[in-house]
Amino acid sequence: MAIKVLSPGLATTVQDHGRFGYYDVGIPPGGSLDQYSAELANALVGNTRADALFECTYMGPTLVTDAATDVAVAGSVQVKINGETQPTWTRLSLRPGDELGFGLITGGARFYIAFAGGIDVPLVLGSRSTYPLGVIGGFQGRKLEAGDTVPVGVPSGAMPPGAVIADRFRPAFDRQQEVRIMLGLYDHRLSDTGLANLTTAEWKLTPVADRAGLRYAGPGVEWRERAQPFGAGSDPSNIVDAGYAVGSIQIPGGTQPIVLHRDAVSGGGYAMVATVISADMDLVARAAPGTVTRFIPVDMETALTVRRERAAVLSEAIASLGG
Repeated sequence: MAIKVLSPGLATTVQDHGRFGYYDVGIPPGGSLDQYSAELANALVGNTRADALFECTYMGPTLVTDAATDVAVAGSVQVKINGETQPTWTRLSLRPGDELGFGLITGGARFYIAFAGGIDVPLVLGSRSTYPLGVIGGFQGRKLEAGDTVPVGVPSGAMPPGAVIADRFRPAFDRQQEVRIMLGLYDHRLSDTGLANLTTAEWKLTPVADRAGLRYAGPGVEWRERAQPFGAGSDPSNIVDAGYAVGSIQIPGGTQPIVLHRDAVSGGGYAMVATVISADMDLVARAAPGTVTRFIPVDMETALTVRRERAAVLSEAIASLGG
């Protein structure tokens, strides 16, 4: 079967779990920014975490199917089939010719549309995820456009008997967040005041937020004075180039922190003063502009514990469907 795109929405792309093993040559992992929501959408229609789906930003597409299929939408958005409102976090059935559309997003910044069988675009370096900067993966390496016809694969497994994600497993889309971080590698470059501002003040997400990074406004930070080493720029946040971890926090000019997300470049000349723990990267992805955020330092043991807890909750949510 295939899906016809009547209108593409603001930025609808094909994503999966990610593209791994190429960050050292500058190709980021990509994949769904909110991995938790994407995996639950896939689970609802009998897909695996490796199957591709649509990631939609703010404004959703209008789609028409040419065959009967099952679909699930994960997120906080108005869902409509042939103009009739439908629930999210629920498996829905589409008949040939049905029109799937969306109203206003009511929380967060993104939502996910999973079709039984997954979006069947070619694998590129082991993934179907769209990497727009490199023009690879996804549907012709770009976001969807009106008139596109996107193929859907054949369902590979039995449909889980459970058709709804229970409320207790659904993520919140709050306008206030506490995001846990691990300090380093360059937090020593911040003054005591600068470090206190980063870890105790409130920061507000700006509209400058995409798959590569999210920029926050707040009180700014101070850097310790030093003579810049050979090879570093003149900005106090400049370093001699180094690799970036996904989730790294930079503060160019000491003013607005940037959290690097799944499409970020793999290295550069800004100091990484902290890194968002992996379990909270989905939380960052759910933030809409204006979300008030506090960055909370934790240690490695806590970060690993939280990661295990997240995995356990996700497993429990999928198991609750009975698949």
